Amino acid sequence: MGSSTGGSPDRPGAAASGGQLIRAVRRTGPPITLAVDGRDVTATDGDSVLAALLTQRPFLRRLEFGGEPRAGFCLMGACQDCWVWTEEGDRLRACTTPARSGMALRTTAPVLGHHG
Repeated sequence: MGSSTGGSPDRPGAAASGGQLIRAVRRTGPPITLAVDGRDVTATDGDSVLAALLTQRPFLRRLEFGGEPRAGFCLMGACQDCWVWTEEGDRLRACTTPARSGMALRTTAPVLGHHG
C-alpha cells in the first residue's frame, strides 16, 4: 500500500500534518484555536479535543507508566485512555470534551505538590 504524500483543503489532518485521523467528510464551522502543551492547535468548532489533536498529531499522549503512545481506545468516554489535563490541573476525557477556542491543555499529568 502506498503512502500519502500530503493533505489538501478537503482532507484537513491528512498525512502531511502527521495526523492519525483523516476526516472522511469535510467539517463545516469556523476554525478555533486551542493550546496543547504550549503549542497552538487549529480545530473546527464542534470537534472533540481528541479529533482536534489526532487530525494534527500521530497520537494523543504517552502512557504514564511506560511511555507508549496512546490515541484513545473506546472513543466514548469509558476506558480512560484519552485523559488530558487543563492548565489548572483538571482531568478531561479528550474523546467526549468539545474543543473550545482558547482552551489550554496538557498531555501530561500535572506535578502534585513540591517536596523539599
